Amino acid sequence: MKKSNTFKRICCTLLAALSVGTMFSASACNNVEFKDLEIPEGGYDGSAVTLTFYHTMGQDLSAQLVKALDEFKKLYPNITVDQKQVGGYDDVRDKIKKELIVGSQPNIAYCYPDHVASYNVAGGVQSLDDLIASTIVEERADGTTETLGLTAEQIADFIPGYYNEGRAFGDLNGDGVDEMYTMPFSKSTEVLYYNKTFFEENNLTVPTTWDEMEAVCAQLKQLDPDCIPLGYDSESNWFINMCEQYESPYTSANGEEKFLFDNETNWNFVAKFREWYQKNYVTTQEIFGAYTSGLFTNIPTDKNPTRSYMSIGSTAGATKQRPAKGNTGYPFEVGIATIPQVNPEKPKVISQGPSVCIFKKDNPQEVIASWLLVKYLTTDIVFQGDFSMTSGYMPVIQSVGEDPFYKNQFLKKADGYDYVAALSVKVALSQADAYYVSPAFRGSSVARDQVGLLLRNAFTKQPALTGTAAYDYIKSLFKTAVEECKYQA
Repeated sequence: MKKSNTFKRICCTLLAALSVGTMFSASACNNVEFKDLEIPEGGYDGSAVTLTFYHTMGQDLSAQLVKALDEFKKLYPNITVDQKQVGGYDDVRDKIKKELIVGSQPNIAYCYPDHVASYNVAGGVQSLDDLIASTIVEERADGTTETLGLTAEQIADFIPGYYNEGRAFGDLNGDGVDEMYTMPFSKSTEVLYYNKTFFEENNLTVPTTWDEMEAVCAQLKQLDPDCIPLGYDSESNWFINMCEQYESPYTSANGEEKFLFDNETNWNFVAKFREWYQKNYVTTQEIFGAYTSGLFTNIPTDKNPTRSYMSIGSTAGATKQRPAKGNTGYPFEVGIATIPQVNPEKPKVISQGPSVCIFKKDNPQEVIASWLLVKYLTTDIVFQGDFSMTSGYMPVIQSVGEDPFYKNQFLKKADGYDYVAALSVKVALSQADAYYVSPAFRGSSVARDQVGLLLRNAFTKQPALTGTAAYDYIKSLFKTAVEECKYQA
């Protein structure tokens, strides 16, 4: 077993790191001690514990969670779960930041990597490596047993990019190991939505590379001069995807220099996409002023003649990429494909959606019970399938895709009309080996914001600059973005 570490943080020293804009007074400060878990020899001892689980699920998804908790209760009747919907993802983050200061954090929470990186400043997140590796056998109330940790088969069942996100935080203990701090819960990704009807009528080929995308945009402008061929919702995702596809540095969780994206490869792709924008080939959510699905689903009128024929957005928003159904059916069929690549033989696609983390507690039984619940929710085929069908998010384990009920009642119905959500999940599952992990550290969310702003400014600012002057301007945007990252982090 790994040597136990004790983290002691003084509340006053956390105010700058963890404050979310609330005013604190010195009298509010307390000493907060977080202890790493020492797993008892018997694992979970059956004692009564109550776990608090913060999430962002709405009514339909909460109903699926309650069903799963009822099944879990049959296995471990003395573990009670108080599940709480806490607004959106940022609301969960901000609430936990405050609670860590006084040691009142929940047991389990929805999280994104940059959230966990900020919690780790306080040392309050439980590393999962010892729990995952444990061979302790747990006896369940229904007479069955399970290994406390994950079996090799269970680990192999996770979509690799989703599972590896849990190690995106770097070597925090200086032992040469990137420890595991999260488990994937439900995921989405980006895909290319396209107007399949229009593409087929005009013999257009769905682009698989960015060079092909440029050629298709040019063809679409010839066919429909009023159109903006492509909408890309997230500028940040676009930039990060390109870094991954070009194998060009973006950020690093280890080492002194963490913001690595100011380099020639990245200057060049930004310069190319600036030209696209100036040709009216592309817009983004921030520039358009709304999700670009609205442009994609628009049926042109004299008052609003502009539409797009392609949209890159989240699989979780697939139904928003479908046009409204009229008396004669849908105006067009939606096609879905993997986003364009630099090298289709080595595809890279971003991973999104919540993971879960476990927080340290004085009672080791709470931590072990938390792990048993997290393990159940992330490895149970029925829950993962039901949650996917209800949410439109992807299951995090590959075996769900082979489950007869999931295949027959969901994936087999996939089409570009009523079952476009199933089609998006089907495409996302087909690219399971393409998902990558971006480093998570204090400041990683700042980098994400800054590269998105960089791309937007490159598109919209200084439009009269051309040639060398435009390229120098782009380079100056990179320098400013890195400086801002360092300042804010």
